[in-house]
Amino acid sequence: MISTEFLRELDRFTFAARKRISGQYTGERRSTKVGKGTDAYGFREYERGDDFRTIDWKVYARTEKLYIRQYEEYKDLITHILLDISGSMDYPDEGIKKFDYAAMLAVGFAYLVMRENEKFAISTFSDGIDIAKPDRGRGNLLLGIDLLNATVPHGMTGFGSAVEQYSKMIHSRSRVIIISDLLMPLDEVRQALSRMGNHDLIVIQVLDPAEIELSEVGAVKLRDIETSERLFTDINSRYVSDYRNELDSHTESIKTECNRMNADFFSFRTDLPVFEAIYRTIHGR
Repeated sequence: MISTEFLRELDRFTFAARKRISGQYTGERRSTKVGKGTDAYGFREYERGDDFRTIDWKVYARTEKLYIRQYEEYKDLITHILLDISGSMDYPDEGIKKFDYAAMLAVGFAYLVMRENEKFAISTFSDGIDIAKPDRGRGNLLLGIDLLNATVPHGMTGFGSAVEQYSKMIHSRSRVIIISDLLMPLDEVRQALSRMGNHDLIVIQVLDPAEIELSEVGAVKLRDIETSERLFTDINSRYVSDYRNELDSHTESIKTECNRMNADFFSFRTDLPVFEAIYRTIHGR
């Protein structure tokens, strides 16, 4: 699924406005701690014991007083990527599956973080969660790719419990990217996202076009991918209209919740090129 050709495309993926991208995905995140960083942020009067090398002589020439430069330390922001591998992601039977698309998004974001020498982890969840340890470098990226290539979507979505469990192992403010179809009860989504509210949160919904634009096919037998439960129904024009209204309302409610939490929300169809989705995510923040 994640092929060497995809990695070569990632290597060529430099974007038209790389300078703007580096501002979104960079390890140079300011903390509130004062120390010897790379950028001065202010001045204070010289005190006995201060390092003479920090005296700003240009300020002294203007004021005839000794001032030293204060610096802001930089602190890496760890990126945690949580990828839904429940049974509903194993759709459709033909063409690109939601899981394949979501996995390429996950690898794409991990690659950008790796390029900035930040720590990152790709973890997967369905009815349980497989937590990966954050680390730097191409070796960590390749471990994540091996994991995804060996993964077969399965089980029901235990989104709430998975996020709760994962949130307990994040000990400092981090970047969290959640990739899922989010086809689960809205209350569960709200409760799960609220546990990540103090982090830099990005929520990405992945849907197949057929899930959005339901076709009128008449009497059909449907099977739930996650539970194997079967349902006989008539997909007529009324059904299609009601379904679309419910889906739109569900997605809009998630977007509203993300806005309330100051989180970024994106919804992508799998017929949108993966690199375009990555581009829109970065520049849409």
